[in-house]
Amino acid sequence: MKMTNAMKDRRQLEAAFETQLETGLTAAMVKQRQAAGRNVLQEEKPPTIWQKIWRHLSDVASLVLLFAVLLSTYLAIWANGGWTKTVVIGSILIINVLIGMYQEHSAEKSLSALKKMNVHEVTVIRAGQTQVVDAAELVVGDIVKLTGGSQVPADGRLVEATDLRIDEAVLTGESEPVKKTAETMPQASELGDRQNEVFSGTGVTQGTGTMVVTAIGMATELGSIAGMLNATKVRTTPLQKRLNQLSARLTAVAVTGGVIIAILGVFFQGEPLADAMMIGVSLAVAAVPETLPIIVTISLSHGVGVMAKQNAIMRRVDAVETIGGVNVIASDKTGTLTQNQMTVTQIWAAGAPNAESISQSAQTPAADRLMRLAGLATNATREQVNHEWVEVGDSTELAIVRWLGQQGQTRAQFEQTAVRVAEDPFNSAKKTMATLHQLQDGRYLLIVKGAIDHLSLAQTEPVKAQMQQIHDQFARKALRVIAVGYRLFDQQPAETIENLQRELTFAGLIGMIDPPRPTAIAAVKQAEEAGIRTVMITGDHLETAKAIATQIGSLRPNDQVMTGAQLRDLTDDDLAQRISRISVYARVSPEDKIRIVKAWQKQGATVAMTGDGVNDAPALKAADVGVAMGITGTEVSKNASDMILTDDNFETIVKAVATGRAVYQNILKAVEFLIGVNFAQIFLMIFTVAIGWGAPLIAEQLLLINVLADGIPGFYLSREQAEANIMKRPPISRQTSIFADGLGQRVAVRTSTFIILTLTVYGLGRFVLTPNQPAMGMTMLFFTLAIGSMIDIYPIKQRGPLTWQGMTRNRSLNLGVGIAMLMVLSVALIPVLSNAFAVISMPLNNWLIVAVSVFIPSFVLEVNKRWQHRRRNETGLTVDEEIE
Repeated sequence: MKMTNAMKDRRQLEAAFETQLETGLTAAMVKQRQAAGRNVLQEEKPPTIWQKIWRHLSDVASLVLLFAVLLSTYLAIWANGGWTKTVVIGSILIINVLIGMYQEHSAEKSLSALKKMNVHEVTVIRAGQTQVVDAAELVVGDIVKLTGGSQVPADGRLVEATDLRIDEAVLTGESEPVKKTAETMPQASELGDRQNEVFSGTGVTQGTGTMVVTAIGMATELGSIAGMLNATKVRTTPLQKRLNQLSARLTAVAVTGGVIIAILGVFFQGEPLADAMMIGVSLAVAAVPETLPIIVTISLSHGVGVMAKQNAIMRRVDAVETIGGVNVIASDKTGTLTQNQMTVTQIWAAGAPNAESISQSAQTPAADRLMRLAGLATNATREQVNHEWVEVGDSTELAIVRWLGQQGQTRAQFEQTAVRVAEDPFNSAKKTMATLHQLQDGRYLLIVKGAIDHLSLAQTEPVKAQMQQIHDQFARKALRVIAVGYRLFDQQPAETIENLQRELTFAGLIGMIDPPRPTAIAAVKQAEEAGIRTVMITGDHLETAKAIATQIGSLRPNDQVMTGAQLRDLTDDDLAQRISRISVYARVSPEDKIRIVKAWQKQGATVAMTGDGVNDAPALKAADVGVAMGITGTEVSKNASDMILTDDNFETIVKAVATGRAVYQNILKAVEFLIGVNFAQIFLMIFTVAIGWGAPLIAEQLLLINVLADGIPGFYLSREQAEANIMKRPPISRQTSIFADGLGQRVAVRTSTFIILTLTVYGLGRFVLTPNQPAMGMTMLFFTLAIGSMIDIYPIKQRGPLTWQGMTRNRSLNLGVGIAMLMVLSVALIPVLSNAFAVISMPLNNWLIVAVSVFIPSFVLEVNKRWQHRRRNETGLTVDEEIE
């Protein structure tokens, strides 16, 4: 078996790292080793500004607009086509790119935050001299001094340790500082169990130590995380994927139509090439829903604002939609599902028949004695400063201090009648703490608290058996168990306090745990009703994790639990097959967390992952939605995340899911609202040109309809309230088409309605009401399409049958429709605009026909909606929209 650093003694460490533990490295050795690399983390090279611009220009919709700009520019220069199309389409393209750039404005800062965790100066021993050097200049084999309050600058093996405790939460997720030793021992598989090793980026909470540097820079555990961050790429969101597919379909229709029109126009109808190309520009304009990217961004930004009020800060705007589609939440335990506050929940006073919960305890004399003894043998403090509680001390002792507070007592009150005269501090070897007190009657009281098997108790066998039974009962509930014993002396003992801790009278057991948040239990249940699986991933022990998961309801009777060690024995394929049955993971590493996330994603899941430590950052980045803790989270975890919880509360994630679902629902309404008319415009253009009528609308008219008549009302769809029972439906799968759940049928009905309506109106205006006057047909068609397409936003915006309340509740949308209506009518009233958009004045009869026609699409959509609901109810199919 290969000897690890943890197993090497002092002599073997000196040989392995070619150093001297007493005197350190020489200057020549340091210089030689620095040539191999510095103690810094490497950053992934960020994309240039041009790469970012091209990424936003390279999507299908932008390429179609770019083609239209280039073509209209060519026609403006060589065919005197005018610059209106170029300016308008170019402006829309630039706005879309700028919006995309804005979404990426918060660049990746994860590695920058990791680099800040590397301390700048450290104390080392080199050539027998104590020196202060830049941490970046450390090399393997350096001897580094550690003191309380400092950060560990590299990975190392301890050669000296005096009451040394290291906070490793950034790497392991464990909130308790770890007691360290310099003793030689086998290396544990779990990072948190390596007692004689220390790791870069962790903090010294107390004590002193000396370490020999075993790894620097990217070779450290922190560097391993940085490497995973570099290698982890952000997934395309479901919405981006669906919109790209939609744009591809629209483009395919437009390109096919453009080729057909060009062939027909040039070869069969004898049209000039410039005219055929002009129709191609118009078709490109008709194909692209120009305002859809802006409407999507406005919807997402509105969702960001709503979530901010719910204590969820979104770092990536597009993650608003993704959180709505989440069907797995992989949540950390401490602070998210629990209160991050150790609490005494059960006690057993010696002599009592059974253990009691604190909430039900009647505080009998025996229980009072147990509380008093535990309070006296405690160093933690809890004081109210400026109306806020300030707590200082170990989490276990703070739990005891809070217990005193619940009973209206304090340690200071107890010490008035029992003055402390000596103390034997807690030690990880003996696992006990002892205090000696002088009582008012002159006697002396020794109190010892700690692990039950480390107290020397004077007990009868029946009492001992009962004590063990209660202890096991507490352990099965994953409670941290503290035993308390005492001893009375008539006069001050001559022996030291260390030698007095024997033949103790047993006082009782205290059971404590970090309890679940009350809101987490309800939130997990609500998530389950919404089709969302809650999975616990924690660095804590398995039994504790199981107990909490059972209490909050995420661990169901047939679910499995797994440790990080067991997980590492599985192949990726084995894990993917078992992943749906595992609800709790304990003692996991950063690599484990990424594997869990990717295994769920391999099954088609959309995963939200919570975390607060550096060790969580790669998994947060790999998840579809990384959720960092705003209170306890490190800067690294926050910068790797998509969402930050300002209250560290699981309930906030579930609220964010509801908001995300509402946002996605409104985006689908916008898609339905915009593309129905776009499809109608495409087929209208292709049909009229194919039969020899020519283009029924010019590019400027199409732009006015797409950008103003449809765009302005569409902006306010983002403010629509969520449909009823939005959290009673299953999440939308990543594989679900954007046209699923009846949207495709509704778009087809709307498109067909507008094609038939506009062809009829155009034919009436051109051939019936006038003697083949294309301008009249174009004018009637323009106003029918522009006004009709904005009015039918009302049956679209409400999935259930339209009501007066539903029509009037979104005042912003009503205002938008009114503004768009005035702008369209101004084209008819203002001569300059009439000339620019090629419309002519119409007699009253023509206006009456337009006035009736604009309501036909809304009537057809409402009839179709009611038919859809009746059919679903009759066939028993799942209804994805509830009737309000």
